[in-house]
Order: sequence, then structure tokens, then C-alpha cells
Amino acid sequence: MTTHVTASRDAWLEARRDLLAAEKDLTRRSDEVARLRQALPWVRVDKSYTFDTDQGRASLADLFRGRSQLLVYHFMFGPEYQAGCISCSSIADGFNGIAVHLENHDVAFTAISRAPLAKLQAFKQRMGWSFAWGSSAGGDFNYDFNVSITEEQQRRGNYEYNYARGTHAMDAKTVPPAVAQNADRVGADPIAYVRERPGMSAFVREDGVVYHTYSTYARGLDGLWGMYQWLDRAPKGRNETGVWWRHHDRYEAERQAQAASAGASCCAAGA
Repeated sequence: MTTHVTASRDAWLEARRDLLAAEKDLTRRSDEVARLRQALPWVRVDKSYTFDTDQGRASLADLFRGRSQLLVYHFMFGPEYQAGCISCSSIADGFNGIAVHLENHDVAFTAISRAPLAKLQAFKQRMGWSFAWGSSAGGDFNYDFNVSITEEQQRRGNYEYNYARGTHAMDAKTVPPAVAQNADRVGADPIAYVRERPGMSAFVREDGVVYHTYSTYARGLDGLWGMYQWLDRAPKGRNETGVWWRHHDRYEAERQAQAASAGASCCAAGA
């Protein structure tokens, strides 16, 4: 017997109409916030940035590929990682199919990470993705847009993320267990893992000049994380206890490993 509130269809419709009013209000508010984003002042990008891409070395302007707008996803994949961050990978599963639509609406899209291009290409092939993905290895791009920190910044706690200044140093003892588990899933030391942060940035190009228009980080990415938009509409919502998601090619392997472990435990108990 369910413990959730149940009702007749008529009572459900009345409650649903009340919710619809709230949803419409949220939609209007979201439209208003979008207008505020677009009204932000632009900041001219005078610094020269270069990236390794499938097409060779590219400047920030080159990433526009003839379009007037550019969206960059700052994908957590540091030089020490053996695979991409599982959270960024889940987000990428969503935008992989969307990028082609952006590209045909005057918006170029690319992911950028600090790992060498060869690592990005290998992981991209493993995941079956097709979006553009470049490496900023050896450059300042990730640091300037506050999605990577240096070892010195990490030791001193002197770094900025999500428009706030870090106030504490990090070491192996201060990395939360869930973060350490995520680091293990990508084959990175936890301390190296947390030197990378997720985010997205927007740029525009006018009269040959590139401007930075917007960046968001942390939970500012929630709206871009497709699976959460669906879970928020599922009967039990996000229903989370810890980090449950994986690289999409690892679910079946983990299920088989858990089943084998359970079987071994049963055999041991029977013995």
C-alpha cells in the first residue's frame, strides 16, 4: 500500500491546475532571468588563447567556425585523469545530440579541457560522442575562466570559483569521500581531481572582436544537465543518496559485478 497521497481524477486535476499556475510563473521568471543574462555587459577578450583541436591548432576566434556566437562547456578532464569526470560525462550525453542544432542556429559549441588532445579523442571515441572538444593544455584559458586552479592555489586556498574566493587549503584529508570516489572512477588522485571544476562560458564575435558575455558554474549548470530535468518530473524526483550515476558504458559492468559478488556471498553463506 502506498504512503503517498492518492485522490480521484477530479481532485488530481484541481491540484494539477494549481501546479500549472506555479509552473507558468516559473517559466516567466526563467524568461526574465534569460533576458538579464543577455543584458550583461560584454568584456573584450584581448588575451591570445590557443587550443589543440581535431583540425589542428586553433585560436578562440577559430572556435566560432564562422558563427557569431560560441558556447564553451568546461569539461573536467585534467592531465592526470584517465577518463572524463562522470558528472561532466552525464551532461555531455545530453548536449552531444543538441550541438548540431546549435551549430545550425549561428551558435558554435565546443567542450574544452586541460587533458592532452589524444586523451580527449580516445575518451570521446569510447563514449560515442561527436561534439567538438579541444585541449587548452599549456595555456591559461582554464585558469582565467576559473575552472582550474594551480597546485600553489590549492595549497594556499587562494582561488576563485563560482564568483567566490576560496578561503581554505585542500589536502587529502579535506576531500569529501564522494569526491574521492569520483576521482577513483576517472583514475585520478583526489587532490589532482579537484584542481578541475565544471562550468560553461559564452562568447560573441562582432567586427572581428571576441567578447566574453557569460559564465556559470556549480549548480548554475543544473539546467544544462538533461537527466535532472527529467528526474524532476519523475514521480520520486531526484531520489538521491550519494553519487549514483556512472559513465554510460559502465552501468551494465557494475550490475554484473554486483550480481557476481552477491552470488559469491550466497555461496559462502551456504558453505
